[in-house]
Amino acid sequence: MAETPVPPVARKEPRRIVQLGRSRTDDYAWMRDDNWRQVLRDPSVLRADIRAHLEAENAYTRAMMADTETLQAALFEEMKGRIKPDESSAPEPDGPFDYYLRYEPGAQHPLYARRTRAAPGVEEVLLDAAAMARGKAFFELSHAEHSPDHRLYAYAVDEQGSEVHRIYVRDLASGEVLPGPVESGTGDFCWSADSAFLYWVWRDEEGRPAKVFRRPARGGPADDVLVYEEPDDGFFLGVHLSRSRAFVVIHTGNHETSEAWLIPSADPAAAPRVAEPRREGVLYDLEHWNGRFVVRTNDDGATDFKLMWAEEADPSRRTWRDFVPYVPGRMIAGVWAFAGHLARLERENAEDRIVVTAVDGLAEHAVAFEEEAYALSPAPGYEYGTPVLRFVYQSPTTPRRWFDYDMASRTRVLVKTQEIPSGHDPQAYVTRRLQARAPDGAEVPVTVLMRRDTPTDGSAPVLLYGYGAYGIAIPAGFSITRLSLVDRGWIWAIAHVRGGSEKGRAWYLAGRRSGKMNSFTDFIACAEHLAAAGYGRAGRIVAQGGSAGGLLMGAVANLRPDLFAGVVAVVPFVDVLNTISDGNLPLTPPEWPEWGDPIRDAEAFDRIAGYSPYENVASRPYPAMLVTGGLSDPRVTYWEPAKWAARLREHTTSGRPVLLKINMDAGHAGASGRFEHLKEPALEMAFAIKALDPRWTA
Repeated sequence: MAETPVPPVARKEPRRIVQLGRSRTDDYAWMRDDNWRQVLRDPSVLRADIRAHLEAENAYTRAMMADTETLQAALFEEMKGRIKPDESSAPEPDGPFDYYLRYEPGAQHPLYARRTRAAPGVEEVLLDAAAMARGKAFFELSHAEHSPDHRLYAYAVDEQGSEVHRIYVRDLASGEVLPGPVESGTGDFCWSADSAFLYWVWRDEEGRPAKVFRRPARGGPADDVLVYEEPDDGFFLGVHLSRSRAFVVIHTGNHETSEAWLIPSADPAAAPRVAEPRREGVLYDLEHWNGRFVVRTNDDGATDFKLMWAEEADPSRRTWRDFVPYVPGRMIAGVWAFAGHLARLERENAEDRIVVTAVDGLAEHAVAFEEEAYALSPAPGYEYGTPVLRFVYQSPTTPRRWFDYDMASRTRVLVKTQEIPSGHDPQAYVTRRLQARAPDGAEVPVTVLMRRDTPTDGSAPVLLYGYGAYGIAIPAGFSITRLSLVDRGWIWAIAHVRGGSEKGRAWYLAGRRSGKMNSFTDFIACAEHLAAAGYGRAGRIVAQGGSAGGLLMGAVANLRPDLFAGVVAVVPFVDVLNTISDGNLPLTPPEWPEWGDPIRDAEAFDRIAGYSPYENVASRPYPAMLVTGGLSDPRVTYWEPAKWAARLREHTTSGRPVLLKINMDAGHAGASGRFEHLKEPALEMAFAIKALDPRWTA
């Protein structure tokens, strides 16, 4: 009989931390490399003792999961078999060209290409990302965009997973990559409407977007001009060209306050002017539409947003006039302008619809579907003058479908359907939308996917996924990965807990700061409701969440470990108190509006200390745990999952394993490459299946 692998035992170096008169001890603070900034950009400089510990953890996880290698390989092949080997996108028209990307059979990364609309059989390859990625442990081409005159192609590349990008420009006539790429970019950039300039966002040493620069389209670093500098290190920063191409828009803000600056395309070298100065608690964004701006804002108590008009010459608050009124519970999630129509995405009670308004502002109509749970997402493309809106429809049972919708005639054409080469019968599956009652009476939506023949007598295992932060709604979409569990008799469920915006911005606000505990109790209520309704039972549920959803996993594991056979925490934000108390970390200042400021606010400190998973690990019978991280992750730094795993292993009384896997070559998004990335869900699903065995011990 093979010996049971021995888990690593992390050494303890007690570090006392005194903050706002409160004292705590962190035994594993040594896992944070003092040179962490450089580690994010060059993982090879990680301190030797930390590397040795992480590699020992990875070796232990491999050993504990060794008997699932055949299962992991089968899961991987199943998921890979659902991806078309030569997949391509639906072409997006822009003037004389259709732009698209496609994969060569078996390629991990795509070709970016175009063809003339007059001669669609002739392809011009713009970039070969597969060739660019060859020999690299990590490669991500995160943003690529042609110039409006179709002569240049800009693209942003991250080769560490640290989200620090180089931005290159290629001359499409000669094929030459111009010298002097942008360094330390966020990957966010846009062209001026006349193609004369490239605007881009610079990332500072703390990894924060801090400045917008402009350079001539064919220029280099010596030509860079500072256009805008954000004075608040807690604000995010972005730049884009309006759909009308009349303005370059610089958008800056945090989770509760925003501001927009405008550069007219008629004078692309002009200094930006503020549309409406920031006011704390007021969010707004602008869409230019036929000589005016449409303003989406929460001003005047419009929690779920309303639309207002603003004058082009003076888009300040004094010119704003009501357009689409505020309706509580109906969230206006986005707006897209076309010459003859305006499209907006609305979400109400976790259901999406697109509403189209004609240019006269008088006639509007909705585009919706009748499945019990589904997701709609506009994909408006490049052209402003077209009457055609492209959107993507999907549901947990239905693969993605791209439609071109004529907003004038109200007719739709199916442009593309996501192909599943290994086969997929939507009728073999069922999607249901349940409602779980939270302790305070709130109705929490739960989306369920299962095979039609799966019993609902409590015998089927359940994977329950949750996120619940930043107002991010988890769509009821299609996934090639989850089918591998569902086809094995599992029920896959999404708990749409507070902290997301599935039921509007009020749903989000009720799950942050002082309401953060609602996210955790909502998730527990969803697990209990599923069990009570026959969708699994306590002890046969595996919980999964990532990033801020990893915080959710840590909190529910502390609150109700008895409910779960296993917990999968992907790049989990679990060292909350320490991270949000360190203003030097990349995302800490922007996070204070979400969680509170424990550096200066004692109430925020006590609240976060009350739920932070790392601080609240105690002697409990924790379920089996799989914890993952990325060495070059700037969002959830590698030491958060590493410290948490060490503390969990020290305190759990169940005898069940605590596994840690750190990707030494990637960051927050995990491995790059469309197939390589599938090895991660294969491991996670194999772990979930193995966690059902109560005899599995460390």
